[in-house]
Amino acid sequence: MATTGLPLRILVTGASSGIGAALARHYAAVGATLGLIARRKPELDRLAAEFATPREIYPLDVRDSAALAACARHFTGKYGCPDIVIANAGVSLGTLTEHAEDTAVFQDTLDINVMGMVKVFQPFVGCMRQRGSGTLAGIASVAGYRGLPGVAAYSASKAAAISYLESLRVELRASGVRVITICPGYIATPMTDNNPYPMPFLMSAQKAAAKMAAIIERGKAFSVIPWQMALVARVLHVLPDGLYDRLLANAPRKPRRLT
Repeated sequence: MATTGLPLRILVTGASSGIGAALARHYAAVGATLGLIARRKPELDRLAAEFATPREIYPLDVRDSAALAACARHFTGKYGCPDIVIANAGVSLGTLTEHAEDTAVFQDTLDINVMGMVKVFQPFVGCMRQRGSGTLAGIASVAGYRGLPGVAAYSASKAAAISYLESLRVELRASGVRVITICPGYIATPMTDNNPYPMPFLMSAQKAAAKMAAIIERGKAFSVIPWQMALVARVLHVLPDGLYDRLLANAPRKPRRLT
């Protein structure tokens, strides 16, 4: 995607572990200049120490607009407008509406998974539009296709992310800036480690990162990985509500956060 012959300039959120760290390693292996964003500085330091490629770490929370604006100013000032920004940061916890203490979890999940994506992209849209190129890639989830029991906050946030990314894609269609939606199924990360149920087509973070990078390179607007999960998601999407409700009513639930 870089048009100058220079290495790709890429920012990744949620870079301290899981998919984000795997994406960072994938792009470092091809010599990209990296901006690594996550809340946990020690993990970012350890990850950055693996790489010989130019890299910057930004220990911040994606809910913090001011910190993200400062990150954007620093990165663009030093390296120029990025070629790719990947909004990957996300959280997933079990939630039940009947528990008052879960209201805060709902709020955090929506703030991080949806508004965090908006706040990550916002500082870079202008320079990408001015240049006439760039890619904004959002990591959503197949959980956004239907509301899953026990993870209402996560499903709602990913459904919102899918719609947001579609709106942004249409808004930027004539600008040269590409917007890409990637919906992974089950990926082996700390987020899925405590899932107390079978996870069909479970994929390693390393393999998922390679597939995501290939999707971004091709510029495909919307993708589900792995392909088997895409078929499952399509079936779930078209199931009549009554049948869907009966099938999922007794499904195992993700654990709630203990208080």
